Amino acid sequence: MFTTTGSRGLYKAPLSKSLLLVLNGLTLMLILLPQYQEFFIYNLQALTQQKQVWRLLCGRLVCLDVKDSFCSSLLIYNFRIFERRFGTRKFASFLLGSWCLSALTDFLLVQAFQHLFDYEVEELPAGLLAPVFSLFVPFYLSIPRMPVTQILGHIHITNKSLVYIVGLQLLTSSPFMWLLALSGLVSGGLYLSNILWLQKILFVPAWLSRIARYILEPIFSSSQPNNETPVGMGATLDIQRQQRMDLLDQQLLLAQYNEARRNARPQPQAGLLQWTRLFPSLRHRGQNGPPMQPQPQEQVWVARLVEMGFSRTDALEALRASNNDINMATNFLLQH
Repeated sequence: MFTTTGSRGLYKAPLSKSLLLVLNGLTLMLILLPQYQEFFIYNLQALTQQKQVWRLLCGRLVCLDVKDSFCSSLLIYNFRIFERRFGTRKFASFLLGSWCLSALTDFLLVQAFQHLFDYEVEELPAGLLAPVFSLFVPFYLSIPRMPVTQILGHIHITNKSLVYIVGLQLLTSSPFMWLLALSGLVSGGLYLSNILWLQKILFVPAWLSRIARYILEPIFSSSQPNNETPVGMGATLDIQRQQRMDLLDQQLLLAQYNEARRNARPQPQAGLLQWTRLFPSLRHRGQNGPPMQPQPQEQVWVARLVEMGFSRTDALEALRASNNDINMATNFLLQH
């Protein structure tokens, strides 16, 4: 399974859906009308010498290469997890901030490259590439790795491996793509760390977010997936089979997750005295007592997970499996 963010499609990710549809539609249009591709070339020489500032917008928005468009679309689809987790406005603010910062970083890196190697870079790959690379920063920091399989008994394949492979494929698609990748990683790290209060300077205003919500969200929003369709109530055989496969997949991954937690527990100390038996951990002291009632904080977490689009049953199971760790439960649900 390529994506680590589940099979819920683009539900609660209208910005990701609009980027996929609009940008890929423009790429297809420019392929069919090659006479207009000149206006979307990221030409640094024309930008600096001829003062064609509009190239800063057109050249850093639409991909002119089909492979770049395909790889960046896969990454945007995979990174929709952040729009679900943080909300559309915060996700749009991150893309806007990284886009503006990477525009400045592109020029600084080009000037440094020219100074070090005495080579002038005239053009860079076109498209929304630097902001896509900037999303690898929160992906690396906030998405946990879960082992999936092994190759030759030594090479571990995790739920994040194929995402990095797609990013590497995009990185090697053109000679100066590494410059945009470095620019995106730097800008994403700067914005995420909020250096110089960048998040308070570069953000999507609330009034613009409300306008987009009322005008654009009804167009690009996706319907809520129904994973609880009862048998005999209009569900087709394919839907029932897919539901069974999803259920088995969730049970298998949950079993792997519990097994990994059991293996990570400290082993009892060897010696004459078993200190773990004399001083049991706090987690195991109440096992023989009456069952604990749900805490109010747990209900808040369940409500938050339900608002993100998950069912109440899945939210409760994820919280119990993660020992009421809201971050771990969210990551677990998004990866199924």
